[in-house]
Amino acid sequence: QVQLVESGGGLVQPGGSLRLSCAGSGSIFSIYAVGWYRQAPGKQREWVAGITSGKITNYVDSVKGRFTISRDNVKNMVYLQMNSLKPEDTAVYYCKATAYGKDYWGQGTQVTVSS
Repeated sequence: QVQLVESGGGLVQPGGSLRLSCAGSGSIFSIYAVGWYRQAPGKQREWVAGITSGKITNYVDSVKGRFTISRDNVKNMVYLQMNSLKPEDTAVYYCKATAYGKDYWGQGTQVTVSS
């Protein structure tokens, strides 16, 4: 089992940047595939980016070239660097860890992009 805690959200102007962090504990975090998801008000939760235990990354088309997912297996951390933020990126961002057929979610962190 793994526990996840997200941080790094906040209010940023359009065009700005934020780095979200997902801290994992309680298990061998490096074996988990980790994904970032987001949920905007009134919308379904959507997958944003993912990184495998071998650090292979993938992104939804709407964030390609703007967001970068990375991980530090020594620190048990996964990051989401978000650049060129747009108002439509406003959402609660969650990280999810998956291993052995089980999913674990963090509590989420709010990102608001507004002038």
